[in-house]
Amino acid sequence: MWRTHTSAGTSRWSALAVLCAGQLMVILDGTVVSVALPAIQGDLGFSSSGLAWVVNAYLVPFGGLLLLSGRLGDLVGRKRVFVTGLSLFTAASLLCGVSQDPATLLGFRFVQGVGGAVTSAVTLGMVVTLCPEPRERARAIGVYSFVQSAGGSLGLLAGGALTQTVGWHWIFFVNVPIGIAAALAAVRVLAPEPGVGLGKGTDAVGALLVTSALMLGVYTIVGTTDHGWTSAHTLSRGAAALALLLAFVARQATASHPLLPLRVFRSRDVSGALGIQALMVAGMFSFQFLCVLYLQKVLGFDETRTGLGLFPVSVSIGALSLSLAPRLIARFGPRAVLLPGLVLITAGLAALGRVPADGSYAVDVLPALLPLGIGFGLAMPSLATLAMSAATPQDSGIASGMFNTMQQIGSAFGLAVLTTLATAHTDTLLGDGASNSFALTGGYRLAFRAGACLVAVALLLAATLLRSRATVRRPATEGKPVTENAAP
Repeated sequence: MWRTHTSAGTSRWSALAVLCAGQLMVILDGTVVSVALPAIQGDLGFSSSGLAWVVNAYLVPFGGLLLLSGRLGDLVGRKRVFVTGLSLFTAASLLCGVSQDPATLLGFRFVQGVGGAVTSAVTLGMVVTLCPEPRERARAIGVYSFVQSAGGSLGLLAGGALTQTVGWHWIFFVNVPIGIAAALAAVRVLAPEPGVGLGKGTDAVGALLVTSALMLGVYTIVGTTDHGWTSAHTLSRGAAALALLLAFVARQATASHPLLPLRVFRSRDVSGALGIQALMVAGMFSFQFLCVLYLQKVLGFDETRTGLGLFPVSVSIGALSLSLAPRLIARFGPRAVLLPGLVLITAGLAALGRVPADGSYAVDVLPALLPLGIGFGLAMPSLATLAMSAATPQDSGIASGMFNTMQQIGSAFGLAVLTTLATAHTDTLLGDGASNSFALTGGYRLAFRAGACLVAVALLLAATLLRSRATVRRPATEGKPVTENAAP
């Protein structure tokens, strides 16, 4: 238990629990819906191509609004933004659950994505400002990282159980009591944060440019599944997204009150951590998405058994990120903990790249899941520490938004690239006369190996770009900023 308390007189653990409860609800939604897609399709009559938009209608606003939401937290107060996002997400979840046709569900999924982005964008920034001391911050980030990474695996288990027992509507209804309780608790236990004022960063043009660029970019990436990477649809929209992003950067370099102060990228540790995170998450999606398909379509697992099969990953992540990783980061620094974590993730994905069509869970899958869980439990808290290492209290919201934005971009990119590789190779093997299970396994193996390559690139960047010790910025003392090494 932390010895100090927030200004409202409640323990920091209580505030951290509220923040993580809201974040867990948002993270769970990303995977709990995936398991229920077949049931949603059968009940509402989605086409095969339309069904993907049950996921994409959430991802596009989520990825597009994180940066803007993070900056709004700095300007108007992160507590206010967090509670607003949580309330919007909860209301949209209720409306998703009562939807009776595809168009209605997709519309409310979009609103749910907006609420999820607003909630998530400020959470990490609030965790960091809550805990100024390096050791306390490492522990808090460990808890946050566990929620971020293990929540996906828990969502698979919860989604399968709810869909099989009470129906797909309840994957949305379950958010309602949790969201209401978390919002009420947030109002009570989170210290008020007035923000620096809209006059310190009201860049409407920049907000329009970056939100349009990110939404169009995520839309372009997720659309490659239907249109391909070299189609006119993909290339034209990708070029437009890039042009908008470049215009945003130019705007931030000249604006008197930029939405995203470019000074946050001066730190090599921060910039490197954001790029490494995107590559790592992109590679890990070959596990999180395609391992589910391998267990169900090749090994014949049902939804509940699939969730249980992946549960060792959640346990491993929890054991590392909640206890060992914070102590190691405080003792040796985040870079020294990140490197072995990336090595383990690469090894786990490479092991999955050898799974056979007639494999077994205990022999072929479980030995790969353990290094993946341990590696992610080490890597995620380290990257969060590095990404927030140069954030001032005034910029922690935008830094938090950037961290979550890179995670969403990496997820969308990894899902699009790796599933395209898997599908194309599977089709080739089927055309050569291979059996269905052999062809599916061949596609999954190729995607797992590609994921391992992405994480290996992240490992190379971490070894060459990051400094051995990260400087953590602490709150100002008597008007002067104080910094100290995270690895004493």
